[in-house]
Amino acid sequence: MIRVKRRTFAGCVCEQEVYSTSTKNYKSSEPKPRFASEEERQAHKDAISRRRHARLVNENFSPSSLYSTLTFDMDIEVHDYKEGKKLRDLFVRRLKRKYPDAVIFVYMGRGKHTNRFHLHMLSDGVPQDYIEKQWIYGNVNRIEHLRLHNFYDGVDHGQDYTALANYLFEHWEPAQGKHRWKQTRNARQPEREQAKACVRVYTEHRPPRAPKGYKLVETRATKYGYLYFKYVADISQKREKK
Repeated sequence: MIRVKRRTFAGCVCEQEVYSTSTKNYKSSEPKPRFASEEERQAHKDAISRRRHARLVNENFSPSSLYSTLTFDMDIEVHDYKEGKKLRDLFVRRLKRKYPDAVIFVYMGRGKHTNRFHLHMLSDGVPQDYIEKQWIYGNVNRIEHLRLHNFYDGVDHGQDYTALANYLFEHWEPAQGKHRWKQTRNARQPEREQAKACVRVYTEHRPPRAPKGYKLVETRATKYGYLYFKYVADISQKREKK
C-alpha cells in the first residue's frame, strides 16, 4: 500500500484527498474506504453523488450567474412531475435557442405545505430580463446573482457554492425518477489531477500546502485514514495551480 494525495479543482475551490491505495496504477486510483455496515456504504455512495454535483456547480457558476425560483400559476395544468418536466424542457429550449452558449442547471420540486410544483434554476449567460420574459407559466419569485462571499461557520469561503448545491441536490423526491436535476450538455467538468505519492505524513493538523492564491478552510478525517482538505481561492489574488 502507498499513501497518495489527489487534487480536484472546481471553480474557486480546490479539494485535496489523502488516502491509501495499492502501488499498481496509483495515479488513477480513487479512495476505497472501508465500512462498518451497509448503511455506511450507502451513505458513502450518496456523499459521492452529492460531492460530484457540488463540484459541477462550483465549476460552472460564479457571481455573474443567476439563481432563480420559478413557480407555476394555478391555471397551468401541472399535476405530476412528468407534466412539469415537459414545460421545464420547453423553457430551457427557448433560453438555449437565444443564448446557445449558456450553461443551465434546473431542479424541480414541490412545496411542502402547498404541494405546488416549482423550479429552481442556476444559469450563466442568460440575462435576467430574458428569463423573466420566457417564464410564461407563472411567476418569477426570486432571481438574483450568486454571492461573491459565502460564509460557513463564520469562515469566508469566497465563491464556494457547496451549501447552495447541497440544498438543490436535496430538493428531490423519488417520484421524480433517478435524475435529480437537468443540466445543459455544455457544462464544464472539474479538473481532477492524477494522484501523487505522498512524500510527507499528513494529518488534520498537518495539511498539504495550499495552491498559490488559495487558503485552507476545511479539514476532515475518518478513522480509516482518509483525509480531506478544502481550499478556496483568495479572490483578491490571481489564482495559480502549483
